[in-house]
This record gives sequence, structure tokens and C-alpha cells, in this order.
Amino acid sequence: MQGGVGAYSRILAQHMADLGHDIFLLASTQAQETDTRLTLSPLVEQWNIGSLSLMRRWAATRRLDIVNLQYQTAAYRMSPWIHFIPDALRQVPVVTMFHDLRFPYLFPKAGRLRSWIVMRLARASGGVIATNHEDMQRLAHLPHAALIPIGSNILQPLPAGYDPQGWRVRAGAADGDLLLAFFGLINHSKGLDVMIDSLAALRDRGIPARLLIIGGEAGSSDPTNAAYRQEIEAQIARRDLSPLVYTTGFVDEAAVASYLAASHVVVLPFCDGASYRRGSLMAALHYGCPIVTTQPAIAVPPFVDGENMLLVPPDDAPALTSAIARLYESPGLRERLGAGAKALAAQFEWTQIARDTISLFDRVLGDRV
Repeated sequence: MQGGVGAYSRILAQHMADLGHDIFLLASTQAQETDTRLTLSPLVEQWNIGSLSLMRRWAATRRLDIVNLQYQTAAYRMSPWIHFIPDALRQVPVVTMFHDLRFPYLFPKAGRLRSWIVMRLARASGGVIATNHEDMQRLAHLPHAALIPIGSNILQPLPAGYDPQGWRVRAGAADGDLLLAFFGLINHSKGLDVMIDSLAALRDRGIPARLLIIGGEAGSSDPTNAAYRQEIEAQIARRDLSPLVYTTGFVDEAAVASYLAASHVVVLPFCDGASYRRGSLMAALHYGCPIVTTQPAIAVPPFVDGENMLLVPPDDAPALTSAIARLYESPGLRERLGAGAKALAAQFEWTQIARDTISLFDRVLGDRV
């Protein structure tokens, strides 16, 4: 399925298969898979109470050792029933991978129930995985809690004879233009509205910036994304920036890699700060891109301002504009940040992520012997 959770699940499953494990996946009827090593059952029409009994039959039929729930509030259409999977499976331990701990919308004025239901899932699980330091702080007290970061979900090597200028031209950039890239699904948490304001400010300062939105789809998990995308399109039109913004729509991995590598700066102004859980940030690191992003909500030791990225406060268009202008004026700094990003990317290698995940599974299973 489109989006970071679907991409993560597929790559993790492939690396687990490489390590000799049998992998079965239960997913929505919208899901697709072409890798013959992975057995996909796209059976779930709605994530409701009936999906729990379906999942129980699926696990029993497959004689599974463990179930790894890939959890994000929007990925299951905000269904409260997903939080009761450990109870429904009973005899099969569930390890929940929390892509984030943001609370789901349940019904108006749900209040504390929203926090309770997510933490109830965590407590009912045989093990929990946090992808980032912020969430790990909240899960660390639970048995079998582990911090395991995600890796880049774009891994396509650049082709022999790769020509970045050709890809810049495709994005509408001429010689002398500063091509800024934003990558990923359009979501209110990613600060694209701040990026649009910054683009207008850069042009007002005489900097020939253009914006490339790689992807820019609403995705298949969060129904609020479509409305936010319309707001962004209206903002671009209102600021008379339409000729300066090129959106690729959904493109394959080879094109994503080529566009990222061609960009002068990748700009990721997350509203909640840079974090291990952001696949778009991992992709920019993987391709050694100069990056401007927002200060993490809590200290993340490997993210070093001026060494492997530039960090600015969230929701601060003037600060974002100044950081981008600094990189426009200093190609040497862009080169240094790109090298630092490439070095940092080595910490998020997929084989190690798969091994660490399997190690946690082994610990959970060991407790049941």
C-alpha cells in the first residue's frame, strides 16, 4: 500500500526472508505484493470486530510463531478494534511496531480514552518497538521494549552515467536555479505549508528557488490528507507560485532516487521535529542529500546541525528561509552536509534493522517457553 508503513513492512519482510524466515502478511484488500517469497493475504475489507476473528483464523491456519503488528493510527482507518489484536490472538504473541504513538480519533470528546487505548495495546503486546527516541521514552518501562529505527524505503541505485542536470530540467529548473525538494505523502505534520511560505520569501529576496514535490499524493492510510493537499494547492495558487512548483505524483523508486540526487537541497520542515520515524528523512540521508529540517522534539545525538543537516525551529518560515539562503550562497556547505548525510545513513541499514527485530522476537518467544 502507498505510504511509509506499507513500504517499511515490505522491505522488512524481504530482509527477514533473506535471513531464512517464512513471512506471511495479512492486509487490506487494497494491498498488493509481487515478491514470491512473501505470502500476502489481502483479506480485510474493514478493520472492525469481524477482522479480529479473521486474523485469529489466519494465524491459526498459518501456524504462526509470532505476529508483528505494524501500527499507525491512520493505517487502519482509525478503527478502535485494531487495539485488541493481542487479546483476539491469545495463543500467538504479538509484537507491536509503533510507527508513532499519536492517538487515534475515536469519537467526539473521547479525551483520555484515546491515550488509554493506545497504551492498552502496548501493555497487551508481548513486545513493543519504538522507531524514535520520543516514543521510546513512553514505552521504555514495558517488558521487551526496543528502539529500532526505520531505514530508507527508497534503495534504488543511481544508474550508470546518471545526469543530475537532466532531472533538474524535468523538474523545471534552469541553470542557476536552486532546486528544493520535498519528498513524501502530503500530510499536515510535514510542514509543506511552511515550505510554500519560505519559497515565496526566497523569491522576494531574489533567490531563484524552485520547489520539486516528489510524490505529493494523499496516500491510502489517512483520509485527512486529501483535504490538506487541497489546502496546499490553494496556497500555491494564492501566492502565484504555480509556475515554480513541480509535483511528480506517484513515481517509481528509480525516479525518486534520481530526483532526490538531482536536488540542491532537500527540505523537510516537520511540524513535530526531525525524527528516526521519518522515512523521507532516511531516504534523503541514503542519497547523501544536503538537508534542511526541523529541530528534534528531544535530543537525537546523530543529528548534528551544520555537520549532517541544518536544523531550524518548527513552523518558522523566516528561519527556514534563512537556512536555505545560506545553502544557496555556500555550495561548499551543501557539499559538506551531503557527505555528512551519507555517513550518517550507515546507521540505518536494513539488514541490521531486520536482525534487531528478530532478536526481539526471540526474546519474546523465549519468555513463553
